[in-house]
Amino acid sequence: MSKHPGAAIQASAFANQNIPALSAISDRVPRLADFNYANKSSLIPVRLVRAAVRFVDFAICAGLGFVIAVAYVGETGVVSTVFYPLAVIFTGAVTLIAFQLLGLYRVNGLTNILAQMPRVIFGWTVAFTLLIAALFFLKAGPEFSRVWLASWYISGAVSLVAARMVFGGLASTWKKQGRLFRRAVVFGTGEVMHDVIAQLEADTSGDIRISGVFDDRQGDRAPNMCAGYPHLGGLNQLVDFARKTRTDLVILALPISAETRVARAIKAISVLPVDIKVPARSTSLRFSQRTYSRLGKVPMIDMHDKPITDWGFAAKWLFDKVVATVALILLAPVMAAVAIIIKLDSPGPVFFRQKRYGFNNELVEIFKFRSMRTDMCDASASKLVTRNDPRVTRIGQFIRKTSIDELPQLLNVLLGDLSLVGPRPHALEAKAANRLYDDVVDGYFARHKVKPGITGWAQINGWRGETDTKEKIEKRVEHDLYYIENWSVFLDFYILMKTPFALLQTENAY
Repeated sequence: MSKHPGAAIQASAFANQNIPALSAISDRVPRLADFNYANKSSLIPVRLVRAAVRFVDFAICAGLGFVIAVAYVGETGVVSTVFYPLAVIFTGAVTLIAFQLLGLYRVNGLTNILAQMPRVIFGWTVAFTLLIAALFFLKAGPEFSRVWLASWYISGAVSLVAARMVFGGLASTWKKQGRLFRRAVVFGTGEVMHDVIAQLEADTSGDIRISGVFDDRQGDRAPNMCAGYPHLGGLNQLVDFARKTRTDLVILALPISAETRVARAIKAISVLPVDIKVPARSTSLRFSQRTYSRLGKVPMIDMHDKPITDWGFAAKWLFDKVVATVALILLAPVMAAVAIIIKLDSPGPVFFRQKRYGFNNELVEIFKFRSMRTDMCDASASKLVTRNDPRVTRIGQFIRKTSIDELPQLLNVLLGDLSLVGPRPHALEAKAANRLYDDVVDGYFARHKVKPGITGWAQINGWRGETDTKEKIEKRVEHDLYYIENWSVFLDFYILMKTPFALLQTENAY
């Protein structure tokens, strides 16, 4: 973790969000000012970035080799023998290995553009040298064109350097925004905290950035500065801070023997979309190496994981965008017809907009077809819709029962506020048995660890519509948490396929 003496934290960004200002901070902390923690841009997983760079490197190496061979030797001469395909695959694979050994896939390697150029040329040259050596020892030289080899080497070197410049520029921008680093906080101010921070700081190639320390204890046991980091409050402040700054990781620097404190902390933090880890240093027990994960070189015990990360996040994002786009195109005539009927049925706008809780308790504006009379719309959902509700229009009764009123939320999916599948977003004042949902269900906000969805596991299992009893909201949350814990792209696909059949069950939908 590099240090940047003299840099200043922009405390005003925190003041605007009721987050404790980071003012007098020791020399070790200014590296946190590399980016603004008020910037809530999503983290770009380093593993995805590395995988994308590897894919591009291989595509350049193998693709150029094949294209130049076809152009110079001719398609028949290339595809009629295994020599050319094997050569391009071998060279591409060796290039990736060489780049890996040269550290070109580390975060620092991606962002330090000038320093990595000689390594790129050197790695590519090593791969090509090994190819020529293999051709020599296998006596396969006569099978290949020397012009092809020379053209491939030169064009490959230029293309690899150009690609690195593009990725380097992107990575540098993301690094300044803090999107390539996992934003971490530490809970606990004892010996374990000092030890784990020292180990993380010693790992200069790590992707962890610590933004503060939290502890419920007061006085001398929790000073204003802990290992050079500000003490920002207790558990409640930690949850608030993590929501407003998109924290990715919470390190519980508590001795495992303090079971009550550990259990209470995990219960409070588990509603957040964060990884929760306990340093292996916190217990004298030693487990199998497979038990531990690692933050750089620091062994950790995983207590909770983010539900959807890395490749899962990318797959769900792509699934949502593709399916939502296709669905909007196919359903456009239906949506247009509904819009016309709504305008003819009652005065007022076609769409109804409502603030609801989204990912990480953030407020998102949801689009629906208007199903109520304009003068009776309830934007906060303080009163549940019931059977034969006089507020609902004639067309509104039909589109609510069939869930056609939800179709405009496909736009929310494209905007990134919703997913196709996930826990349904609830209105701010939605109630069950005249009590707010989070008052009824302990740990209710854990359902916001993923993006809400247009449909979900609860909906296809019969828990849609009215929530007039405690059991109905408890069952919804229970099913939502099951979905979060068992998510996969196949489960999303299954839920989408089952949703039309679930919509036929309309007894609880008003």
